[in-house]
Amino acid sequence: MSEIPAKATESEDPSDGARSQAAEAAAAPGDAMWQSSPPGSIYDYIKVASFSIGPGGLVEQWSLRAEQLFGIRAEHAVGMDPIEAFIDPDLRDRGQRKMAEILDGREWTGVVPFRMPDEPDGSRGEEGLAEVYVMPTRTAEGEKAAVCIVVDVRTLRSIETDLAASQAIFGQSPFGFLLIDVDLRIRRANMRFASIFGGTPDDHRGKGVHDYLPRGEAERVSATLRRVLESGESITDMHVTGFVPGSEERRHWSVNLYRVQSGSGRPIGIAWLGTDITARRAAAREAAAARRNLALLNEAGARIGNSLDLETTARELLDVVVPGFCDLATVDLYQGLLAGDETPPGLADGSAELRRVAFASAVSGAPFSSSGKPVEVGAVHHFPFNSPCADALRTARPQHVPAEDGGLVQSTLAVPMVAHDTVVGLAQFARTKGSEPFGERDRDLAVELAARAAVCIDNARLYRREHERALILQRSLLPPGDPEASGLDIACRYLPGNAATEVGGDWFDVIELPGHRTALVVGDVMGRGLRAAVAMGELRTAVRTLALLDLEPAEVLSALDEIARGLGTPGGVQQATRTARQPQDADLSEVYLATCVYAVYDSVTRRCTFANAGHLPPVLVEPGEAALMLDVPPGMPLGVGGEPFEEVEVELPEGALLALYTDGLVESRDHPLDEGLQAFVGALTDPSRPLEDVCDHVLNTLDTHHGEDDIALLMARVQGLPAESVGDWTLPREPRSVGRAREYARGQLLSWDLEPLVDTTELLVSELVTNALRYGEGDIRLRLLLDRTLVCEVWDAGLVQPRRRRARDTDEGGRGLQLVGLLSAAWGSRRTPRGKTVWFELPLPGGEGALTDPAEALLSLF
Repeated sequence: MSEIPAKATESEDPSDGARSQAAEAAAAPGDAMWQSSPPGSIYDYIKVASFSIGPGGLVEQWSLRAEQLFGIRAEHAVGMDPIEAFIDPDLRDRGQRKMAEILDGREWTGVVPFRMPDEPDGSRGEEGLAEVYVMPTRTAEGEKAAVCIVVDVRTLRSIETDLAASQAIFGQSPFGFLLIDVDLRIRRANMRFASIFGGTPDDHRGKGVHDYLPRGEAERVSATLRRVLESGESITDMHVTGFVPGSEERRHWSVNLYRVQSGSGRPIGIAWLGTDITARRAAAREAAAARRNLALLNEAGARIGNSLDLETTARELLDVVVPGFCDLATVDLYQGLLAGDETPPGLADGSAELRRVAFASAVSGAPFSSSGKPVEVGAVHHFPFNSPCADALRTARPQHVPAEDGGLVQSTLAVPMVAHDTVVGLAQFARTKGSEPFGERDRDLAVELAARAAVCIDNARLYRREHERALILQRSLLPPGDPEASGLDIACRYLPGNAATEVGGDWFDVIELPGHRTALVVGDVMGRGLRAAVAMGELRTAVRTLALLDLEPAEVLSALDEIARGLGTPGGVQQATRTARQPQDADLSEVYLATCVYAVYDSVTRRCTFANAGHLPPVLVEPGEAALMLDVPPGMPLGVGGEPFEEVEVELPEGALLALYTDGLVESRDHPLDEGLQAFVGALTDPSRPLEDVCDHVLNTLDTHHGEDDIALLMARVQGLPAESVGDWTLPREPRSVGRAREYARGQLLSWDLEPLVDTTELLVSELVTNALRYGEGDIRLRLLLDRTLVCEVWDAGLVQPRRRRARDTDEGGRGLQLVGLLSAAWGSRRTPRGKTVWFELPLPGGEGALTDPAEALLSLF
């Protein structure tokens, strides 16, 4: 304001209005000099005070700002000697000299220490330091005077420090620093910002956010700037996305915004502090992707492989990856592996047939086809030789499958499923348009997921193979077809555990014994797996061998107990016994335990003898009565040793139903064993129905829990041998009994219309009765039994078992048992409680077996 416009000094002429208006218009650009400064000008901060000194060195004028600075009102200040009032006594002499120089017309500027006048209460006034600018002047009378302008030095130093700090922060900040004015234009930019966007800091002055950001982003940021300017609310960590000149890489910044105000509180702009977080965002995305992939792998480890089923394992893989990893996915397995082949054909060139076993989609109704027509689940297909999928199978390396034009899928990975260096199939993962394409990290994750699933699938395949082998072994050891027995109607069921459980050691058997007797056996080897199946086979073979020796049921179980104890020890029973006596070596042998029920039924007497080795009790249903569990002493399981087995003999009425079973039928994790037994007994409500229907009804009624364990069920309905089919005679110990035995046999056979068997039967009966007279004791009993075959039994009280020997050509005798062996279908002897029984069996005429001519048999002996 060193110059006053001309129009302010010209005299106004009202008569010349046009010229006055023209001059006023011409002076319009300079009107800004006369406008009031807005609040917050520099003088608000500096607080400049002024006063004047008269010729006598006393204060003549005292401004309002001086009152504020020194705290002395004008009526008290006017007339004061400023040296006496504000200068310490020690400096007053120097002050008086300086005042004289000023009044002598010398201009002076300097820093003067001062002290405020003492307070009314007598306390010392505050000390300060003032910068004084003294300008000599003259009064109207021409006397020398002075005008003083005073500034508080402390305020100046504070402003200087603040400016220096502001300049240092603005200029040296490692972040992009902008000062944006109220018009949202850059007023000032620091060097860091200029180094990113090019040019010098002054080149960015006057630009707006639209000059740096895409339109949509610029609109969002502008709206935020206006809100900060209007509300004064600060914004922290606002993410802004854009590009820098000369680069197409998308960059990300974190921006902090706050409003800048003058000392009086007037908004003068916005401070922008931005830092580049592109690398941090990328690292965060990588970390998030790593965490997501790790979580996906953990989920895969928990969810894949819970089933030993190939198709289920494939579906578990897709349940994990869709939609967490991809939008569409399929699994194809080699058809040869699914069919049980060890090495499927075509592995070398990837063209072998595959079966699509699983498909999953997060997009409703979206088909998946990497090439050609879509493949349905369960369909058998193969990939073209030159396709990426075939190449992935050939090389065992993942391949990117090109997207079809106009299709839904934009990115596909074909990943071979490799387990133990063997390719078992192919997994395809696809992402649709709108999803992020697969990257290298996704590729590695897909390979890991496919490998985990492949190992589980291969394990399931190996288990299925071993399970099938065990089942084949197990089934081969069970009775083939429908067992038949004399005097019994038999029905049986064997249900192996499902594919998710190991094969067990359950078995049953029906063994025909001499004299139209039948052994019924049901057993269960404890444990599961192939070892249990093998142990079951050994025990079953031993049972059949012991049964054919015609031992009593308790003796059979005792012998089986010895055999079971020797199964787990290479040295057999004796080694097992020695091991049991040495506890420190007990872990060197393997213990096989089994439960078993062994019953022998005599169709002539309809009596059944039971012996039990720790097995569940048999169930008997008599006609017109409720089912009941037979009280058969359970005994100890086979393999424990040291305990004898008891026998129980029960007479079974005609039409009675006998049921033997294993624990898989009645035992479950969901209910106690007693409830299962009661449910089984309750299911036998109508024993008169056909046995096959009764078996089906029991299995359908009881909750067998879908194959938790193997189930063996053996049912037999008593159909005793009719009295007219039995011939029974007692002969005294005298030579005439031989002829009488032949007469009894002839007469009985003729009454049965079995004339073709008369001659052979007479001859063999004669031999057996003769041996009984010669080597036996007590009375002789002859019995003929007619059922599916003809059986002849000769009983005596002697304990010596007949022994077949080869007679020499010169011997007159010794060929009787040889003759019995030649003419009969089977023969043998067994001990009885009061002696022994020698028997032979002949096929009926018209049956499968053919009779041997007695004459030819006699000639063959010589």
